[in-house]
Amino acid sequence: MKKILAGLFVTGALFSFSACTEFLDMTPTDRVSDKTIWETTEAAEYNVNYLYSYLIDIVNGQSSLGLTESLTDMLKYGSYNYNSMCYIPSEMAYGGTVITAGYVDVYMGFWGTMYTAVRKTNQAIYSLKEYGQMNDEDKTRLEAELRFLRANMYFDLIKRYKDVILYDEDMAAYTKDKAVSTEKEGWDFVQSDLQFAAENLPVKAAANGRLDKGMAYAFMTRAMLYAERYDAVIAAANEVEKLGYVLEADYEDAVKQPINAGNDEAILQYTFSYADGVTHSLDFYYTPAGDYNLIDQTGGGYGTPTQEMVESYELATGGFPDWSEWHSAEGTTATPPYADLEPRFHATVLYNGAEWKGRTIEPYINGIDGWASWRIEREPKGKTTTGYYLKKLADETNTSLVGSDMPVTILRYAEVLLNKAEACYHTNDAAGANAAVKAIRARVGLPYTDKAGDNLWAAIRQERKVEFAFEGLWYWDLRRWEVAANQYPEGLTGYQQHGLKIERYADGFKYTYVSVDDQDRNFSSKLYRFPMPTSELNNNAAVEQYPEWR
Repeated sequence: MKKILAGLFVTGALFSFSACTEFLDMTPTDRVSDKTIWETTEAAEYNVNYLYSYLIDIVNGQSSLGLTESLTDMLKYGSYNYNSMCYIPSEMAYGGTVITAGYVDVYMGFWGTMYTAVRKTNQAIYSLKEYGQMNDEDKTRLEAELRFLRANMYFDLIKRYKDVILYDEDMAAYTKDKAVSTEKEGWDFVQSDLQFAAENLPVKAAANGRLDKGMAYAFMTRAMLYAERYDAVIAAANEVEKLGYVLEADYEDAVKQPINAGNDEAILQYTFSYADGVTHSLDFYYTPAGDYNLIDQTGGGYGTPTQEMVESYELATGGFPDWSEWHSAEGTTATPPYADLEPRFHATVLYNGAEWKGRTIEPYINGIDGWASWRIEREPKGKTTTGYYLKKLADETNTSLVGSDMPVTILRYAEVLLNKAEACYHTNDAAGANAAVKAIRARVGLPYTDKAGDNLWAAIRQERKVEFAFEGLWYWDLRRWEVAANQYPEGLTGYQQHGLKIERYADGFKYTYVSVDDQDRNFSSKLYRFPMPTSELNNNAAVEQYPEWR
């Protein structure tokens, strides 16, 4: 039978876990009866494989808008055309008016998609118990896989809506009219499923792509952090540590190196393969425009890092540089302190003069990569509007401009450590929190002195922002902390994004500080919960719209 990695996306992306050997078979099984599907281990695994495809597509930042970093101070989508990964992310960041009960699923919701997935997963658990004739060990393992998947689905629902409709595998209890449960009941449900998964999944899965114990415990640290169940976060993090995960010595390897090439930090990856015709388009969306201009094509540069994000990075020796000279509307010919910034900056951001694919980045007016004035040039066609390009999601070795096979790391040990740090902070364990933060900073050579109170919290927040930049976490962090509605820089209200307009002269460059917004960004407090979709309100007599949206 054909062996491939486990497919996560409907469009064909692949799923990878650490410490596995064989590939996961994705042969479809929707042409036989339930009894036949679930009777044997092999047949049941085929059906579970299909359900893996419902895990959320992180490649788009868990949002149809594009990367959710564009809703923060990190990333600017440069096109003024009214579309996703163009102007709509900016429109949402200006106040979220694009989010309505009728449009929430289009941009940020996934209500319909997730409840379809929940129903299919519940049907699978029911059928496995009803028809499964395999040995008890395999039967329990498959139930653990399904319950992990269900926990993931409900996690994505609860983090968006708080109070959601809970269904388990009792298919007789399904009804058109059912009330929402409380947020606490929802987190109880997720925790129970993840605990079952963690206790019953193998330490090392038999096939590459199947869920394992490390993934369940690692995801527990994320989910329980949202639930504010800090003791559960710490306990799960300790279990992950026992399984042998470590921080990679090189930060860039932690994000980009495949698990099967020796990445001991990555716990969950989407894996891609040119040979199987399964690639992603992150390079097309985010690489420098010059990659395409050099061959007379158009691509790259859809979203670029902001000056605010660049200024979030410390010097390699610790502490922050003084950027005031580059905040001039008149411009300066002084060279920004890029060379002195810490390693995570150089692994994440491409800047004027940076090396890339054997050439030098030219993000200036009339450079091979180019610079565009936001809104004035409605279609930048790959030119940066901020003076930067995004390196972290792109593959420098990729010679194909059509697709990329670089893995996308979704969950890694660094997150487990910082999840634990946050939980320790909230349980008054400053020593535990400091140890985790110190480990993260030591990997990139940054000094650290133990902290307490507000200073410790600021250190945890700083590390989450720069360590996981463009990995789909920061927007959701600010939202779950309920600080997003606060004034910037604590929150996402009352500020504009900026970039550097770069002009080349015979004797150097001029850098001018420019806004890339036409109004202040604001986060409405009602966006801490998205509205229930109109489709549910119209078809379920037992629910009503959430109070914030009535």
